[in-house]
Amino acid sequence: MAGYTIMIVDDESQMRELVRKFLEAEHYDVVEATDGIHALAIMKETSPDLLIVDVMMPFMDGFTLAAEVKRHHNIPLIFLSAKGDEWDKVNGLKIGGDDYIVKPFLPAELIARIESVLRRTYQNVQQKELLKVGPFVVDMESHLVTVNGTALSLTLKEFGLLHLFVKNRGRVFSREQLLHIVWGENHKSSERTVDTHIKTLRLKLGEYGELIETVWGIGYKLEV
Repeated sequence: MAGYTIMIVDDESQMRELVRKFLEAEHYDVVEATDGIHALAIMKETSPDLLIVDVMMPFMDGFTLAAEVKRHHNIPLIFLSAKGDEWDKVNGLKIGGDDYIVKPFLPAELIARIESVLRRTYQNVQQKELLKVGPFVVDMESHLVTVNGTALSLTLKEFGLLHLFVKNRGRVFSREQLLHIVWGENHKSSERTVDTHIKTLRLKLGEYGELIETVWGIGYKLEV
């Protein structure tokens, strides 16, 4: 099930390295966090599709992290723990965990559990054309853009601009190119119109507006 980004949250570097190896062999994109606080900081910049969370961690344990994540995001979560007693499993599932795996585990079991959770969570959206870059998710079917799970209210032209930038992150577009692509070949707008729309789009993106960079003398690009 390639194309998904999975975050591993574990204070043990060897465990993170081991799980990363299993996941990358199945062509998942992998992000690592050393504890719950670190994970929440990373999630301000990117939106993983699934979290694998160790229960026993310093600073913020896995259960506390799960409760915080579920309060703000609709992201599935699998607990990974050396503690296999019934209370921990039940408590983990009650606070929003989608599965609970006890260490040690077989690589095939971990992958099977991950695939099962991903199917249950995303089975209704897998056929949609979704573009995911950094904190942005662009749904072409519904013309909806979310930033870290929060939907934005964009005009047709603002949506067109952001979709183009997300689809071609890192590529610089001149104002004339943006007019041609987003406004259409028969546009009668000036390049100043592009600047105005970019300014409004940046404002709507809030703290992420700075990701749309001005390339002086040329145009604009999205750099994530």
